[in-house]
Amino acid sequence: MINKLVDKIKKTNAPVVVGLDPMLKYIPEHIKKAAFSQYGETLEGAAEAVWQFNKAIVDCIYDIVPAVKPQVAMYEQFGVPGMSAFKKTVDYCKQKDLVVIGDVKRGDIGSTSEAYAVAHLGKVTVGNTKISAFDEDFATVNPYLGSDGINPFLKVCQEEKKGIFILVKTSNPSSGEFQDRIIDGRPLYEWVGEKVNEWASQCMGDQYSYVGAVVGATYPEMGKILRKVMPKSYILVPGYGAQGGKAEDLVHFFNQDGLGAIVNSSRGIIAAYTKKEYSRFGETGFADASRQAAIDMINDINSALK
Repeated sequence: MINKLVDKIKKTNAPVVVGLDPMLKYIPEHIKKAAFSQYGETLEGAAEAVWQFNKAIVDCIYDIVPAVKPQVAMYEQFGVPGMSAFKKTVDYCKQKDLVVIGDVKRGDIGSTSEAYAVAHLGKVTVGNTKISAFDEDFATVNPYLGSDGINPFLKVCQEEKKGIFILVKTSNPSSGEFQDRIIDGRPLYEWVGEKVNEWASQCMGDQYSYVGAVVGATYPEMGKILRKVMPKSYILVPGYGAQGGKAEDLVHFFNQDGLGAIVNSSRGIIAAYTKKEYSRFGETGFADASRQAAIDMINDINSALK
């Protein structure tokens, strides 16, 4: 799957992933009204609004970006109906030939981690039948439990030719409470990066590994170091835009070939219609506003890379 991601980034000339992180406050009133009239102000109604919101945005962006990243918590909050909307979103994006990164941040002891890996990337055995459950192309994984939590994902990646992005240096302000701690003379995130590079060597695609890393745009100097530590790992870069990351900060996340990183924006794109610069689209044009915001982001990043 890493080969497909790289190919689609090259074809679209867009090292960008759109985070499908829908909250009800982002969803226009006319969509919520239609969903609530059908299902009431229920979990089913909320899930229907999320699904219709996602579908409209995907219809407007699928031809200009290579990938999407649905954040599972935004769906889990609506219970079983929300997870149904998550699955419908994953399936619809794949129908549109988008690469789907499931932002699920899983990671646990061996048997539990194996179940997570199977649920999101692999196939579960039911009697004599193997069935894909959520079936994303990539999943985000927390390495805090060490190899016990990662190895089951590596196994599924090898079997299914899918991938993972391991949290290394996250974009949130308090990430340094643990990730920046000095261990044997070096920050913890460097040690994690070295381990990611070791895991990456076990699952290579044509140019890059199926094992990538998450490194926040808000820490460009650390990104510069980690790019060298993990030369064959794609870096998923959150924190652009709304969290303060700027295009010029992202140059060192990329390799000399212009590849090696994909930059995420969530509410900056899906809620673009609420921002002053896209107010001309109005609420009913929310999906068109998302498309324009994605185009502007692509141009911003490519200009910085040049």
